[in-house]
Amino acid sequence: MQIFDNILQTIGNTPIVRLNKITAHIPATIAVKIESFNPGNSIKDRMAVKMIEDAEKDGRLKPGGTIIECTSGNTGMGLAMAACIKGYKCIFTSTDKQSKEKFDMLRALGAEVIVCPTNVDADDERSYYSVAKKLAQEIPNSVWMNQYDNLSNRQAHYESTGPEIWKQTDGKITHFVVGIGTGGTVTGTSKYLKEQNPAIKTYGIDTYGSILKQFHETGTFDPKEIHSYITEGIGEDIIPQNYDFSLIDYIEKVTDKDAALMQRRLAKEEGIFAGNSAGSAVQGVLQIHEKFPFTKDDLVVIILHDHGSRYVAKFFNDDWMCEKGFL
Repeated sequence: MQIFDNILQTIGNTPIVRLNKITAHIPATIAVKIESFNPGNSIKDRMAVKMIEDAEKDGRLKPGGTIIECTSGNTGMGLAMAACIKGYKCIFTSTDKQSKEKFDMLRALGAEVIVCPTNVDADDERSYYSVAKKLAQEIPNSVWMNQYDNLSNRQAHYESTGPEIWKQTDGKITHFVVGIGTGGTVTGTSKYLKEQNPAIKTYGIDTYGSILKQFHETGTFDPKEIHSYITEGIGEDIIPQNYDFSLIDYIEKVTDKDAALMQRRLAKEEGIFAGNSAGSAVQGVLQIHEKFPFTKDDLVVIILHDHGSRYVAKFFNDDWMCEKGFL
């Protein structure tokens, strides 16, 4: 019999699927690793459990403790799911630009959600970073997981995502493409893949309003580069410690509109109901192909972070799309 002891054991081993219609004009094999097959419907399940397990091992997280995290939703989902199994409380801070579905799902798993304003600086006392940090200082027996600077994040992908991709492609992958945010997925996965074959190219996908592309290319942090954006799940207004920018060969930016429209194309043309950052990642590959053309011998693997159900009231809603000027 194949019966898992709990839901956490079903994390990982997500499928890689070839794209056919959207990338038909590209001679390479373009495939997507669909992380919504994880039980929490996103790639963040991997690092959420790793962060908890490491906090348990080093004594930061004790029985009956409270997990605190600032999250756009998916990391919180993974943490809350693990907390249900392991017996912890959860308090999450998030931003008011995230979809209501994300908050409702976190609450369904018993978590408390505090919604903070999006358009404030990271060090503002109202930001979701600052509120999470303050709560961890005030609540006894609590741990702020801090996915941005917690190196268990990238280690999770070095141990799972990278090896899975290498094995599933029989070592033939030539390009790894992923939307970038906390830096965990791109750094951990790229490190493993480049250790197997240094010739593998890693392309990060960023959004306009984020500081990551400029910092990667110039090493400077220019606050004027930062402004609000609609795309969810990627981009940063800080430089998380999880990054090792030497493992990223190039970063491409994608507009909010192009990401939203590609997200809808994935559903209608490929039957893949994926999240907003998936639209960014696939659109990014099309843009990169115009600059650095892929060949028939290339095998490109794109990470699709999460499931489209997180975005039904927004990016899959015609009225909302028209209101934003995307349709």
